[in-house]
Parts: sequence; C-alpha cells; structure tokens
Amino acid sequence: MLFNFLLGLLIIDSLVLIGVILLQAGKGGGVAASFGGASSSADALFGSRQAGNLLTKTSWWGGGVFLLLAFLLSLTSASARRPSSILEGQFNPQAAPTAPATPGAAGGPAQLPPPIPLEPATPPPQTPPPQS
Repeated sequence: MLFNFLLGLLIIDSLVLIGVILLQAGKGGGVAASFGGASSSADALFGSRQAGNLLTKTSWWGGGVFLLLAFLLSLTSASARRPSSILEGQFNPQAAPTAPATPGAAGGPAQLPPPIPLEPATPPPQTPPPQS
C-alpha cells in the first residue's frame, strides 16, 4: 500500500520534472563562451548567473523530492525482500497429522498393488558335461 503510494508520487514528480526542465531556456554561454571570449570573469566559466526564477526553483525542489522518494522506495522494498531460511518451510510441528490417513480415501495416498514376494534364488540344476 505504502509502496504503491510512494511509487505514484515518484511518477508524478518525474513527469513534473520533465516538463519543468524542458520549459527552461538554456544559459547560452557556458564553457564554450569562455573560449570564445564572451566574458573573462570567473562566473562566465560556467555561464552567467541568473536570478532564480520559478522554473529553476521548481526543478531544484522536484529533484530533491525525487531523490527523497527514491530513497524511501528503496527502504520499503528492501524490507519486503528479506532473505529467509530454506528450513522454515520444511518442518512445521503443528502441521503433523494426528490420526493416520486411510489408504485410498479422498485426499489420502493412492492404493498400491501388493508387493511381489521374493524367494531366494536357487542355483540352476547341475547337468553333467556331455562326454565325447
């Protein structure tokens, strides 16, 4: 329940982030402008600093919320996939039957044919070798 809710919020946040980032205009300068000589100040190395408008602030907040939701989703999914022992499902003392099941009854073991009696092997009769 909580996992699905957080996953829905993460999807909505990612769609908002995609829209906000695509609506933003590029800086138009950046590292390429410093080699071209647009400006030689220290701020021009990575583009001129603009005042934070609504789209910039929304993208920063959306990114922070995205990281927080992704972290919470990883915590909730890690607790659900806790490793368990193979032996937990093998022995259950309360599941032991209290009365023996009748053979051939509904839900009981199928009837097997009676076993074939095995007699000890007798050696074959010895015949004298033919005389020539």
